[in-house]
Amino acid sequence: MLKDEFERHVFEARIECCYLLHVPESIDDNTILVAALHGYGSNAEDMVRLTAPAMGRRHIVAAIQAPNQHYSIPPGAAAAREAYNWGIRQHWRAAIDLHHQMVRQVLSLLQARFGLGPHRTVLAGFSQPVGLNYRFAGTHPGWVRGVIGICGGVPRDWEEAEYKQVDAAILHIARDEDEFYPLTEVQGFADRLRVHASDVEFHLLPGAHRFPSRAGAVIQPWLKRVFPGRSVADVAS
Repeated sequence: MLKDEFERHVFEARIECCYLLHVPESIDDNTILVAALHGYGSNAEDMVRLTAPAMGRRHIVAAIQAPNQHYSIPPGAAAAREAYNWGIRQHWRAAIDLHHQMVRQVLSLLQARFGLGPHRTVLAGFSQPVGLNYRFAGTHPGWVRGVIGICGGVPRDWEEAEYKQVDAAILHIARDEDEFYPLTEVQGFADRLRVHASDVEFHLLPGAHRFPSRAGAVIQPWLKRVFPGRSVADVAS
């Protein structure tokens, strides 16, 4: 007979993490470094293919793959495929800490490699990591100049004093038929974000919980405003 109570012990172990990198043919004073995080059940390859055109292909895009693995069967697919996620609610504190470690490490490596500082860096996310990215900006100010959240949420504890003033500009893109974030909740995101951020731009686009096919039409003008002096010749069609 097993006992009703068990001892629970926590230990740390090294894990293998990865990111996929899109590097433009030339890098100049207008180049932006974008760290892009995919949603639950997706992967880094999908994210870099979506993000690079939306940002403009002249920019560096590092798609960071989530650390947790699982199998997923997409609708209509005959077999399961590999998929990744950023954690579950029962272990959210550990997921937040690991996310912060991964983002800091990738940004440090790439900012040094390409000679681009935080003032030329954007942290972007779709769906699940959006709230994690906001937490990162509110916990580690000075690491990025901009944060882009697409079809994600604002942290439940965002109004608490543990978060610092966000010195990055925030662009939040929501959908009006998002099956995970009701419209009544989404409409309050901008005001909630402004509790800790002074530069918040909010866009509500038609559609369901999908990466907008015309995201570049929103992102590119925002990049021009936040990173003045860059050309608009690379605007995605």
